[in-house]
Amino acid sequence: MPTSFNQSVIDEFRAHGGKVGGPFQDSDLLLLTTTGARSGTEHTTPLGHVRDGDLLLIVGSNLGAAHHPDWYYNLLVHPVVRVEIGTDVFEAIAVPAEGARREELFERCVRAAPGYADYQARTARPLPVVVLERAEPDSWEPPREVSTLADKLMEVHTWLRAQLRHVGAEVDAHFAAHAAQGGPGESPVPSLGLQIRQRCLAFCQSLEFHHTSEDAHLFPGIARYHPQLADTFDRLGEEHRTVARLQGELAALLADIGAADPRLFRAELDRMARELNAHLDFEEESLLPLLADVPWPPVAPPPVDPAVEPLT
Repeated sequence: MPTSFNQSVIDEFRAHGGKVGGPFQDSDLLLLTTTGARSGTEHTTPLGHVRDGDLLLIVGSNLGAAHHPDWYYNLLVHPVVRVEIGTDVFEAIAVPAEGARREELFERCVRAAPGYADYQARTARPLPVVVLERAEPDSWEPPREVSTLADKLMEVHTWLRAQLRHVGAEVDAHFAAHAAQGGPGESPVPSLGLQIRQRCLAFCQSLEFHHTSEDAHLFPGIARYHPQLADTFDRLGEEHRTVARLQGELAALLADIGAADPRLFRAELDRMARELNAHLDFEEESLLPLLADVPWPPVAPPPVDPAVEPLT
């Protein structure tokens, strides 16, 4: 689909609250924004979608071409995507379905939109079925009110802790399911799946963004007014580097999920969880009292009237 045509659909979608005319009139469209796997830049694509109960599904049909669409390769590298449906805009984690689950979900998509069967008939590759899951885990409860920078920091930390617990729970469930279905001759070590991979990558990328923002903005801003905390910021920076190293080791394990050792992955995940939770505890103990009186969102300075001459 030419880029210019894509952009005209995007513009019409946003201008009319998700409604598009022409060949897409009455179609179930959404806008999917992914981050380029190589470029790191954002790309927005109009896509059909299927709702199946609470599930939001998209199919990598690429009109039946021999290769997957670019957006699919993007989300394998950057699982956190932005979704626009009507006037609703939210972040989601994109998780491709696997095995029997993929077959079941593809059948549901075909029942809802028979054209997907035609696209599948044109190519030997199985069309990917991707589940778009809202990024906020069920276990995350945001603070009731965010009015200070301390509140905002706690909101982010609470979200990170909940995401980490969610990844850990899925790994435990993965092992438990394999143990329950195990039989003679089966491998005692189950392979990691895309569900775990995507959630772990999404968590690691969100954590990296948070720590990078702290190192570049939050910590230097506080240090200017509290030079006595130089040792504290040195320790926080060192802990950021330790967590980043552990994130890199996890990412390396997930590069080939078919060959990854799940038990090693779980051990490394537990190690990172211990390091990260200790880091968050220390950061909150050190910084929250300093941020409790800083308003959030920041208060903009009053505008300067150019007609008023400054006092001299």
